[in-house]
Amino acid sequence: MFSSAVQPFSPFWFTVEPQDTLVIRGNSAFLNCSAHSDAATPAHIEWKKDGTFMSLVSDERRKILPDGTLFFSHVVHSKHNKPDEGTYQCVATIENLGSISSRTARLSVAGMPRFANQPLPATARLGDSQVMACEVNSDLVAFIRWEKDRQPLELSTRLIQLPSGALVISNASETDAGTYRCLVENVGSSKLSDEAELQTVPETGEERKLEFLVQPVSVTKTTDASVLLPCVATGYPAPRISWMFGDKLLEERYVLGGGSLQISNLTEADAGLYTCVADNSNTTIEAQAQLTVQVSPQFVKRPANIYAHESMDIIFECDVSGSPAPTVKWVKNGDAVIPSDYFKIIEDHNLQILGLVKSDEGFYQCLAENDAGNIQSSAQLIILDPAGPTSSAPRDVVASLVSTRFIKLTWRQPAEPHGDELTYSIFYSQEGTSRERVVNTSRPGEMQVTIQNLMPDTKYRFRVVAHNSNGQGESSAALKVATQAEVQVPGPAPNLQGVSNTPTSVSLSWDKPLTGNGEILSYKLYYTDKSVGKEQDIDVDGQSYSMAGLKKNTEYSFRVVANNRHGPGVSTEDVVVRTLSDVPSAPPQNLTIEVHNSKSIMLRWQPPPPSGQNGKITGYKIRYRKGSRRSESETTEGTQLYKLMDGLEHGTEYSFRVSAMTVNGTGPATEWMTAETFESDLDESRVPDQPSSLHVRPLVNSIVVSWTPPENQDIMVRGYAIGYGIGSPHAQTIKVDYKQRYFTIENLDPSSHYVITLKAFNNVGEGIPVYESAVTRAQSDPDVDLYDLLHAPYTPVPDPLPMMPPVGVQASVLSHDTIKVTWADNSLPKSQKVTDNRYYTVRWKTNIPANTKVKMVNTTNLSYTVPDLKPNTLYEFSVMVTKGRRVSTWSMTAQGTTFETTPSSAPKDVTVVSKENKPRTIIVNWQPPSEANGKITGYIIYYSTDVNAVVHDWVIEPVVGNRLTHQIQELTLDTTYYFKIQARNSKGMGPMSEPVQFRTPKICTLTLIFSCRGIKDGENHILVIVIIISVGAFTIIVVVVGAFLCTRRTTSHQKKKRAASKSSNGSHKYKGNSKDLKPPDLWIHHERLELKPMDKSPDPNPVMTETPIPRTSQDITPADSGLESNPHLQQRRNSYRGHESEDSMSTLAGRRGMRPKMMMPFDAQPPQQSVRNTPSSEPAPPATASSQASCPSEILADPEGSYHGSTTTEEEPSYSSNLPPLRSAHPHAHAHPLKSFAVPAIPASSHPSYESPALPSTPLLAQTGPPTHPHVVKTASIGTLGRTRTPMVVTVPNAPDVPETSKMLEDVDSSYEPDELTEEMAHLEGLMKDLNAITTAP
Repeated sequence: MFSSAVQPFSPFWFTVEPQDTLVIRGNSAFLNCSAHSDAATPAHIEWKKDGTFMSLVSDERRKILPDGTLFFSHVVHSKHNKPDEGTYQCVATIENLGSISSRTARLSVAGMPRFANQPLPATARLGDSQVMACEVNSDLVAFIRWEKDRQPLELSTRLIQLPSGALVISNASETDAGTYRCLVENVGSSKLSDEAELQTVPETGEERKLEFLVQPVSVTKTTDASVLLPCVATGYPAPRISWMFGDKLLEERYVLGGGSLQISNLTEADAGLYTCVADNSNTTIEAQAQLTVQVSPQFVKRPANIYAHESMDIIFECDVSGSPAPTVKWVKNGDAVIPSDYFKIIEDHNLQILGLVKSDEGFYQCLAENDAGNIQSSAQLIILDPAGPTSSAPRDVVASLVSTRFIKLTWRQPAEPHGDELTYSIFYSQEGTSRERVVNTSRPGEMQVTIQNLMPDTKYRFRVVAHNSNGQGESSAALKVATQAEVQVPGPAPNLQGVSNTPTSVSLSWDKPLTGNGEILSYKLYYTDKSVGKEQDIDVDGQSYSMAGLKKNTEYSFRVVANNRHGPGVSTEDVVVRTLSDVPSAPPQNLTIEVHNSKSIMLRWQPPPPSGQNGKITGYKIRYRKGSRRSESETTEGTQLYKLMDGLEHGTEYSFRVSAMTVNGTGPATEWMTAETFESDLDESRVPDQPSSLHVRPLVNSIVVSWTPPENQDIMVRGYAIGYGIGSPHAQTIKVDYKQRYFTIENLDPSSHYVITLKAFNNVGEGIPVYESAVTRAQSDPDVDLYDLLHAPYTPVPDPLPMMPPVGVQASVLSHDTIKVTWADNSLPKSQKVTDNRYYTVRWKTNIPANTKVKMVNTTNLSYTVPDLKPNTLYEFSVMVTKGRRVSTWSMTAQGTTFETTPSSAPKDVTVVSKENKPRTIIVNWQPPSEANGKITGYIIYYSTDVNAVVHDWVIEPVVGNRLTHQIQELTLDTTYYFKIQARNSKGMGPMSEPVQFRTPKICTLTLIFSCRGIKDGENHILVIVIIISVGAFTIIVVVVGAFLCTRRTTSHQKKKRAASKSSNGSHKYKGNSKDLKPPDLWIHHERLELKPMDKSPDPNPVMTETPIPRTSQDITPADSGLESNPHLQQRRNSYRGHESEDSMSTLAGRRGMRPKMMMPFDAQPPQQSVRNTPSSEPAPPATASSQASCPSEILADPEGSYHGSTTTEEEPSYSSNLPPLRSAHPHAHAHPLKSFAVPAIPASSHPSYESPALPSTPLLAQTGPPTHPHVVKTASIGTLGRTRTPMVVTVPNAPDVPETSKMLEDVDSSYEPDELTEEMAHLEGLMKDLNAITTAP
């Protein structure tokens, strides 16, 4: 099929692509880009910033270097001007060949260093841990380093710097004492923090509460990176820190000094929950953090170059992997490919192009992106031209078999084949469209083919072309065939219910489908284990089924599909059922026993595996026994995974086993484990206490050390460790027996200061040290206690000032749920350092009257970041200070409004009703989402006849602003539609609502004959006259009878009330008659001609407002107006979105037949092409059937050409009455409502038409000419949403009539005098005269 002299593919790719870059303000910067090509002309490089091409012709600061690199001579960045920061992309173009786009890269500008937290003076106990804070901008953490005594501090496994910038000092010693500061450097100008002094003091031996100084926080990293999970604890006895990954204990080689966890070269397997466990034998505390490991996108399969002929279907394949799952988009010659009828995304990422045309040639790129990065790969498409003598047209093309969704074609060989072994291509298109699809025969010489996947009840056009060795021949004459109508399959089975009877079974039941379309033969029940995700099915004969063999305490989803003789029907919605819980089927894991002393034993364990828990664990039962005696039991709470068994006998062997419990009972127990308590009370479950005394006697070359054992004799001591050195006790260590009470340290230097430390130890570890110092003698110098000299206790200066409230309280909004509160304390020195025991209380609340709850938190810093706030909400903050028993008053308040974020809930209360007298028009109403998270800027209405269709196959209707109602026109009669709504604010789109089902009316009544049958001028003229005269006569009779009845019901008491009401409202008279009339408290709905009380509107701000959404097809202007003359060309749709010059169409529109863009801006307001006669901006409230009046009843039907609520179309003129506004700016400023029946004058042709603001509407069909077929549908592409309306045969019922109420009758009777109604009758008579004049006019 391909010519031997085909155009070769052109190698064209990027050799260098831009990378994410962090630059310093004022410095130069480079973004590298280079492309390779074998073309004669080199590639032309351009740059995009934030998706828009950059204009660098007159830019002296930024320019493109010869190799394509974007160069910034100096980066500009300020608080209000950030022209250089953003996302950049390189675009390479070869003339007459195409364009390719690089990956995107982020250029970030480092901000000026700002310290949010600085080091504060602190005291560290020897052997304990301490943290020195240093918090700067997150992008500058990599530039932080620490200094001690103004000298660079060398980090080690004992001195580590946390990801936040803070410094952790573990196992503190005297050498750690000094002044510390952190500094940010290599960012233009270095910045130093305040200096803070760290003092070291000996451990007193008093028990201190075990608590975390730093806890791990959840973090996200990419593969091959490193992560440090901080964890620092303090307390006495000294804590021991271990890490758990899930339920697995990690090796200690990953744990740094102080307890922080370091993991290098991350992989996906490292992702999970990490737990830091601090245990000092008295208490155990835990802190958890989630590590998320992201994987940047990688190509599993790249798109490949393709040769093809016109009208063929092709697929570009692209398969990517990554975590989170990458999003994939396609680009052609640098412009985004928008999915349409001919450009489809299939199998997740592949691009399918149907019915190729010459303008489809070019470079196609698959771009994959996730939070970890983005990649791209390109492929070239070349459309081949036929060459050489070709075959004549095939003969006698006929449709031998026609079904609903396929057609079989046969034909005869061409008269002049010009070769042997012909193959054939069958081109076909739906009538009314110009783009063809092609199907090829499977083997040479075959002269029949079956065309699949057609639409039911649709006309198609077929032609056959023969191929010989020279290429494609002449085409046969077009054959037009219509597929058959679709057979009817069952609807969904209603009332599907499921209940779990036992832990392993679920009983399900459902009703027979309402639309069975014949006998139901069977049902298919689909079920899915939600923990696995794989769906299975089973055939069921009846309308109930009990499913057994399920997992315990597991969620399952069920759905049912009915089958008739035509096949499977519509599926029900999923029903989720959780099976009942049961007793655990597995014992707890990893039971360990640790003897504490002669009277207690500690038990620790892990929960049973998830598959064996069978429900929520409510507790654990511990059974224990002494020797072979009868066992006893104790229980714990469900979350407690340890138990200290005390009160035991010394020197006795005990056995233990543990079992888990649920509400259903106790599961299996672990194996018996045995341990023996200590014979004596000497406890070796913890380290010994501090020796009770230490004495030193220095000599010239030695020091004699003597001591006494710890006061607590209950703890096992196995020996003593003596450390000594000049200025530090860690230079040398000697261990001696536990019985020894003195030792002589030999070989020392004379006249030298030595520091000696003594620690008792056992098998658990070393205890708390005791320190002493001595100076070896050269002369008769006295002993000097250096420790007492250097470490005198710190005594703070008492604060003479009274406690004043904090000042300068500021609230800085950080995100949609976080606000940082800062303040100053005038009772502190100028450095604003807190050196005493004062603390601050931050209080905050919202300004929502219904939510008066106040929250508070304590902090010792001069700032606090408040988390977990609601988006787009105003909060008030105040602060007070507490020092001992002295408390200040609350400070002045500061306010801050959190940022907006996308809506987190869907619009609610979605209802669909038909528009009265217009069965093909429906009105959709809804309420805003409960969690809008910002100002709603618009909505999108999705609707479809298939509830299971993918999202991009639903028709969309955009609604701009905060309107809560919208009407959709020209739907198909007797058809079920499904509607979903999505809300939007400035941050993006929220979730969709659940589908709402609605079915349009089945038949048309006489009152709807105008809208259903579309009677035009000149058709059935006599019938129209008879109907109008009959309606007019009937209306007069009803009005007269109604007026008579209403007059009779007026009572004298009501007259008195009316007179009083008239006198009290005398300032609001109607100025249009010979006498003043009181305007009643009712107004007339001009579509339904009904009376409504004005003072009963539930919403003071009605939601039906004017909208810039186009009302007719003239409001949507094609990209090229010259296409209006060709209905076939106007059917084509542009499938790309890219940049175009102002005076020419994009080259993408140069396809055969042109694809004009039809764009509807979602946020911008298009120009209004109609003028409304309503001077008021306040809209009319929506009509409701429940408020219809009884007296008078409806007087006129509302045909399609009614004066209110009508939509101007191309076939019918638009009229408007000289009516008063539906609602004025003031609630009492209405004209008399019955004046609304004044007959309008037909406007002159030169005057603009007027439309009613009652309900804005958007036609579904944008027709520009008479349709060629009743089912031809034209679609509008909503460019900003990246969706195209699917061609759809689309039609809805009238809202049910509500019985008239006597309450409304009483209201009307109490509002009018007989003379008032008589006067109104005169107006009605004038109305009918003018109506007759209109109908009888030629």
